[in-house]
Amino acid sequence: MATPTNSPLPLKRLEQITTDACSSTLEGAEFYEHPKTKQWNEAIIQKILKAVLSEATPSGATAPAYKFAANSIIVQHVVPTSQLNKTTSTSTDTSAAAATTEDSTTPAKKGQAGRRGMHSATGGYWNEKTDGMWSFKFDGEEKGLDVVVMLIWIAL
Repeated sequence: MATPTNSPLPLKRLEQITTDACSSTLEGAEFYEHPKTKQWNEAIIQKILKAVLSEATPSGATAPAYKFAANSIIVQHVVPTSQLNKTTSTSTDTSAAAATTEDSTTPAKKGQAGRRGMHSATGGYWNEKTDGMWSFKFDGEEKGLDVVVMLIWIAL
């Protein structure tokens, strides 16, 4: 994995770039929508690459010092999107009399969303002093999704 000694940018800056890219791309999204994931992934990748290329290119240089590859995976949580940020019933009485009164409701709790399992691994054969990779998970719990981003760099 990336270490501060071989990363083209400080790791905190990579986190900030990635968080900004994910947040701005998903700003209008209320929940996971599969038909939109392709455009979301493309936008996230383009924003990350644009920022990283800009910041990792030495001033006065005509070309970047690294080749970059970015990967974005949007993972849907196991929860019906209709229940995200909605209230859940706390009534346990199912009698006919109870049906005529309003159920008390409470907001869905953070962390209530189910999760799909995911494991990813990547390897490379390169110069460990100059090349590397970094991964980051953007937490999109309130939207019923997470974004896992990986950035690879190879020194030129």
